[in-house]
Amino acid sequence: MLKRLFLFVALFLVPVSASAQGVVSAAEPRAAEAGREIMRAGGSASDAAMAMMLALTVVEPQSSGIGGGGFLLHHDGKSGGMTTIDGREMAPASAGTTLFLTPEGKPMAFSAAFPGGISVGVPGNIRLMAAAHQRWGKLPWRRLFDPAIRLADKGFIVSDRLAASIAGISRLWGDFPEIRQLYSGRDGKPLRAGERMRNPALAKTLRAIARRGPDAFYSGAIGREIASAVAAARHNPAQLTLADLAAYQARERPPVCSSYRRFKICGMGPPSSGATTVLQMLGMLERFDLKAMGPRDPKSWHLIAEAMKLAYADREKWLGDRDFIAVPVAGLLDPAYLRARSALISPDRPLGAYKPGTPPGSAPRTAAPSGEVPSTTHFVAVDRNGNVANMTSTVEGPFGSQLIAGGFVLNNELTDFSFAPEKEGAPVANRVQAGKRPLSSMSPTIVYDASGKPILALGSAGGKRIIMHVAKTLIGFLDFGLPAQQAIALPNLYFSGPTTLVEQGTFLAEMTSQLSRVDGVVTPAALGSKVNAAERTPTGWRGAADPRGDGVALSE
Repeated sequence: MLKRLFLFVALFLVPVSASAQGVVSAAEPRAAEAGREIMRAGGSASDAAMAMMLALTVVEPQSSGIGGGGFLLHHDGKSGGMTTIDGREMAPASAGTTLFLTPEGKPMAFSAAFPGGISVGVPGNIRLMAAAHQRWGKLPWRRLFDPAIRLADKGFIVSDRLAASIAGISRLWGDFPEIRQLYSGRDGKPLRAGERMRNPALAKTLRAIARRGPDAFYSGAIGREIASAVAAARHNPAQLTLADLAAYQARERPPVCSSYRRFKICGMGPPSSGATTVLQMLGMLERFDLKAMGPRDPKSWHLIAEAMKLAYADREKWLGDRDFIAVPVAGLLDPAYLRARSALISPDRPLGAYKPGTPPGSAPRTAAPSGEVPSTTHFVAVDRNGNVANMTSTVEGPFGSQLIAGGFVLNNELTDFSFAPEKEGAPVANRVQAGKRPLSSMSPTIVYDASGKPILALGSAGGKRIIMHVAKTLIGFLDFGLPAQQAIALPNLYFSGPTTLVEQGTFLAEMTSQLSRVDGVVTPAALGSKVNAAERTPTGWRGAADPRGDGVALSE
């Protein structure tokens, strides 16, 4: 009852947003404060976003940080151009197609694969930060580290959310003494909400990178700490070498854009599956008048659920790292192909079986699911010059691999690969290969109006559910005409096989019986999210943050 009341208030009465020329939004208040501090000091949107990424390493280590990777979308307020930077983690040279196979040739259980060295990819966030600062930075490189260093040095009060994450995963820390010690209190027990957390090792790491630049992370003492942590892991030791770290590059990728109604929507291309899958869903839904139906009509949600299941089926088969496989992006977004996929959707009954299609330009391939788990974080900054920096960052699962180097968490991103390299005699697009980047659901997105002005920037945490959190928010904003804050607060939707999952404790859960009449089996489930956004209004940019979490939006 309390949760329903909370979401009702967030949806209709109290928009937790900030309105001004410059805004920041993040899933953790102290990270948002770091972004605002940098913007007030004269920093650009990119500067503010990178300061938030660094601060999140300290205060939200369960979700993201410099030991992980991310995707950045940047809109240039002067030229109107968009640039996307891929800072996704990379498989080391030692990783082969059998990395996650047992001696019997069977895929490992995820629970056995993610803890320890075998799951760690070469982190990309610091190289991404360097590329962003070189292009759009206004403040000195060292200045961007100040808020994070201060938080690590002086400490911060552990939030309820961080304490819950520690409590939920600490049972695994018997073989991981470094992380157990770092996140334990003076009594040796896992840190609890309200206790102060200091991280002098991380402060030292951040100072070194601030002083010496990005190479300090990918070589020298910090690089050796990363390589040693992976090789010396008590569970699943592996090889991630200084040569792997030195070889890493953040890559500029062409954005993936498509039209929806009178808007242009752009996102990250492969190895992200976010833009293609979100845009496929919208393309299939375009023939339906969602605006007339509105958010309280069960048929709206049935149509969204059907488009979701069809788009995700294509995702599992066709998406991967474009540097290694041919990804039929144009074919997946081809209008004729989307019309054919949309024709499978009936307004009054479920399709039942959701198989991938065959988009133009596709080669023989086999569908195989990857293992993303709900975690990650998103943040956005818009400065006074109209520049927009929109980034999703992750270490994959809660506290990544459970390994610590230099005071920061190392990712478990390699478990985002499909464990089986082939299926039914055909290669799997997202199989493990040395130097490859695993498929991701991270979906940083920017929406443009008919005149070419950006009107919304958003993204979310949530593993594979990220795509749906973003798509739902876009539909709420573009079709239902809701402000960003209210669109974020709309109930979440996902699926398990043919079953549609609706967020428990929301008006959609109360409509389960009505929805079941047109959608088949519908089940309420815990579908939390951490969406952060910024929207253009007649009076300037306004930030928004998911009412389900701790996130905030702050004005400059």
